[in-house]
This record gives sequence, structure tokens and C-alpha cells, in this order.
Amino acid sequence: GKSIQKRLASCVVSIIIASLLFFLILIMALSLSANASSKERTTRPIVTGTSVLGIKYDGGVMLAADTLCSYGSMAKYKDARRIHAIRKTLVGGGGEYSDFQSVVQLLEAEALEDECTSASLYDTHSNNAKETWNYLRAVMYNRRNKMNPLWNDLVVAGMDAEGAPFLGWVDKIGTTFEDNLVATGFGSYLAIPLLREKYRPDLQEGEARALLEDCMRVLFYRDCRALNRIQIAKVDQEGDVLISEPYELDTQWDSASFVTPVADLEGDGGW
Repeated sequence: GKSIQKRLASCVVSIIIASLLFFLILIMALSLSANASSKERTTRPIVTGTSVLGIKYDGGVMLAADTLCSYGSMAKYKDARRIHAIRKTLVGGGGEYSDFQSVVQLLEAEALEDECTSASLYDTHSNNAKETWNYLRAVMYNRRNKMNPLWNDLVVAGMDAEGAPFLGWVDKIGTTFEDNLVATGFGSYLAIPLLREKYRPDLQEGEARALLEDCMRVLFYRDCRALNRIQIAKVDQEGDVLISEPYELDTQWDSASFVTPVADLEGDGGW
């Protein structure tokens, strides 16, 4: 009788230990799953880029963006390229840089799949800029509905199905519009008025570039998350895509408002 009781007691102890181990493993698995899912979501922008400007000119579309990504108020990365070419379409992004990288990877994968599943290896068809713009609208709206948005404002530039210049804007909740000139970030406040004042439909390529450079210079003066190291990109009606290497804009700091003593104190008002 005593041996049976001992066996029963040992069985009960074994069951209890096994149950505890099972629940411990379950809790660890749930914790790891929660941590993994939290790392996969951008709950707020961390490393961000600021303005992207776009303008149509006679025979093409041009974009401009600086190469700075800020970590909060720190100018962290000074060579972050925020304009990318997907076949014959340009995509520029402001906001969370990792989300923009995810958008670019998604577009490249979509373009590769379209190329690999085409009816012929010699099929030169690729999605035009307007199709890419509509695709991004659906992607951003879908992610917004999952409460897991991509924290970006995107500018899409290129040619539409008829070969006419196209310039469109998409934000993180799937709002879209197309226009002759667009801007994201602080550019929507500071650069848009300048672009509207100088824009005309017969704007030449050189004039468009000079106008964008002037706007980027103003943003460098007035936006503390901007940099004077910029890139210019263009698409023309022949389908040629060009993204410049980063270069620095000339700046002038001898304006009267910059050198006037602050509060009638000696010096520049700094410590």
C-alpha cells in the first residue's frame, strides 16, 4: 500500500512540475511574440527626414531633397538618400527613414515580380508613375486601417500612360493628390508659396533646378531639421531618369537679420 502511495505522490509531483514548465514556456513564448511584434511596428517616427520638393517643367518632372536624417533634434545621418528610382519612376520620401526604406523595397519587389511574370522576356512594359502612385495610395491606406501606418509623406514623379509629366503626393493615411508642384514637411509651408510665385507651365529645366535650389536654401535657413547638402532628380519625356550625387548649396549668413545684435546686446545673443 505504501509503495502505491509513493508512486502516486511521485506522479502528482511530476504532473505539477510538467504543468509549471508548460506554463513557463507558454509565458516566455507569448513574451517573445509580443516583443517581436512590437519591434515590427513603427509606433512613432524616430529617425526622420524632412522636406521633399517636386515641380513639373516643360518636358519633365524634377525632385529635390536634402540628405539629412535627424534622430530627434540631433543631425544624425548626413548621407541619407531620400530619392530613389523604381524603373522610370522617382519616389521621394519624408518622415521615418526606415519606413521609407520599406516602401522602396516593396516597390522594387513589385517591379521585379512584374518583370518576371510578364508574357515575354522582351516585354518592356513597366508601371508608369501614375500606377505607382495609385499602388502606394492603396498600400498606405491598407497599413493605416491596420493601425500600423508607414510614417511617410511620399512624392511620386515620372510619366503617365500617355507620356505626359506626372507629379503626385501620398501621405501616411492614403490621402493623395496630383499637382504641378508639391512638397512635404516644412516645405509645404515655406517652399510652396515660393514655387507658386515662380511657376509657369513653360518652365525650362535649368529654371526649374534653380527654383528648387532656392527653395532648398530657404529651408536650410529656416528649418532646423534641414541641410544644405541636397540631391536633384529628374525624369524627362524620353524616359531618362537621373539622380544627382549629393552636393552642397552656397549659403550667405551676412543678412541684416542674421547679424543684428539680439535684444540690443553685444554679440549674437548666444552664450
